Amino acid sequence: MSNIHVSFKQYFSDQSFDIDVTIPANGITSVFGKSGAGKTSLINVIAGLNTPVEGKVTVSGKTFFCSKTKVNIPIHKRRVGYVFQEARLFPHYRVKGNLLYGVIHPDKHHFDKVVQLLDLHSLLSRYPSQLSGGEKQRVAIGRALLSKPYVLLMDEPLASLDKPLKNEVLPYLEHLAHEMKLPIIYVSHSLYEVVRLANHMVVLDNGRVLASDTLEKIWATPILGQWGQSRDQSSLFEATLINHNTNHALSQVQLANDVCLWVQKLEVDISSNLRVQVRASDVSIALKKPYKTSIRNILTAKIVEINTSVDGVEQKNVSVKLELAEQCFLWASITIWAMDELSLQVGLQVFAQIKGVSVTQKDIVLHP
Repeated sequence: MSNIHVSFKQYFSDQSFDIDVTIPANGITSVFGKSGAGKTSLINVIAGLNTPVEGKVTVSGKTFFCSKTKVNIPIHKRRVGYVFQEARLFPHYRVKGNLLYGVIHPDKHHFDKVVQLLDLHSLLSRYPSQLSGGEKQRVAIGRALLSKPYVLLMDEPLASLDKPLKNEVLPYLEHLAHEMKLPIIYVSHSLYEVVRLANHMVVLDNGRVLASDTLEKIWATPILGQWGQSRDQSSLFEATLINHNTNHALSQVQLANDVCLWVQKLEVDISSNLRVQVRASDVSIALKKPYKTSIRNILTAKIVEINTSVDGVEQKNVSVKLELAEQCFLWASITIWAMDELSLQVGLQVFAQIKGVSVTQKDIVLHP
């Protein structure tokens, strides 16, 4: 399956867009940015809801739009699934009727798969007025999937839901790309949703692409600082569950070769793939390896970066980037006093300490 490439320019009286980005052909790509950054404009160009003055859009090797060759495939022929902030269900149709609306060639096997994936079987005979907000969004997602799209576009689909309903829908979204084998472009302004869902991340600002890379690589840069990430800095790891210590309610995850971490007990199977978030404020630094300590994780590390300011503004704390293994980095947030007393500097070999109880289930998600 070919990657998705979107390149376009569009001009308005108060804003202009000049976007050129390649999106992976599988998994969930989060399009992230402030209001007005161009997130919805990007997916609307893919869907054909907006026609730019110039550019080119290709999806799964098919050209949807090209200003040079005058190609502009009509919306209904692009085979694009679109899920909006509101479910937009037909109130006079039952759930099954809403799911099948617009399906030209019925496929019972595909229908059953989507219904099972989104747990919709018990809802099929209900009307939208009898559904919760989370159930409505699951139906909207199912309707989009039943069109057998080349790409699924989701424009902040959880924005209208409160936290309990968001948590109800998120597990379905986590398994969606893995089960359906199609690219999903997920517009969001929530870093929490991004961490839970995204494989790839596109960061937009003022109609331009600031960054496009894997979530872990972007997370390790200062680019998310303007969204408050620097104030609550953390590290993200792709990890594998390798052990359970049932007597002490702990689980062990492997972050890299010879780099393992004990965390609170996880109710998942050995060898499960995970995404683990470690807050910088939960990491401390020692010059000598501690012995007879309550802290369960003592990791050998090397200091590779020390930041005392963000965007030129002095911080009360210091951010220290630690290399645990090749391309495996951990951030620690410590006081300036501690940095001075320990005489920390780039290149110094140290020990990173992380409490086993500080990394909990809410910091870890399954990552197929």
